[in-house]
Amino acid sequence: MTKLSDTQALILSAAAQRPEHIALPLPESLRGGAAAKVIGAMLAKGFLEEVDADIRNGEPVWRETGDGHGVTLVATDAGLAAIGIELKDANPAPAGATDAPTEEPAPDTPKEPEAAPKTRKPREGTKQAKLIEMLRAEGGATIDEIVSALDWRPHTVRGALAGALKKKLGLTITSDKIEGRGRAYMIAED
Repeated sequence: MTKLSDTQALILSAAAQRPEHIALPLPESLRGGAAAKVIGAMLAKGFLEEVDADIRNGEPVWRETGDGHGVTLVATDAGLAAIGIELKDANPAPAGATDAPTEEPAPDTPKEPEAAPKTRKPREGTKQAKLIEMLRAEGGATIDEIVSALDWRPHTVRGALAGALKKKLGLTITSDKIEGRGRAYMIAED
C-alpha cells in the first residue's frame, strides 16, 4: 500500500464517503499554504484531480480558474486504492464530466511496460555512504563504532538504521552479538 501522511489519508477517507468522491471541504486544521502544499502533492501523485465544479448544484470550489468558473477536487481510483478501497466498477462520473465515449486501444495494441520502482542510492562521500560501507565490512559495525566514526549520537545511528537504510533504501539490516565487542549490525547481502 502507498505511504500516505495522516492528513492525506484523512482527505481521501472523507472523499470516499462523499457523493462523487469530492474531497472538499478539507479538514478544519488544514489552511492556506499548508493546504496548497498537501493538495499539490496529492495532485502530483494522482490521488486527486481537479474537475469543473457544478456551482449551481452547490459543489464546493477549490479554486477559481479566472474565467468565472471554479474547480473542485475529486479523489481518483488511485487515491482510493491508496487507502485500501478497490472499486469494482469505474467511479461515478465526476462533477463536470461528459458522457462522451472514450476511445479504447485496439486489442492487439501492446501495453506500455510499467516502470520499475526507482532504487535510491546514497551520494558518495556522505555520512550515509560511510555508514553503509561500515555495515558491509567484514563483521559489520557496533553502535559505538558508528558513533565514533560519524560523530553522531547513538539515537541518530539507530534512526538511520531503521529509517534511511531499512525503510527508504530497502536494505536488510541484521545484527549479531559478538563476544568482547557487543551487538554488531550488518547489511545482509540478498
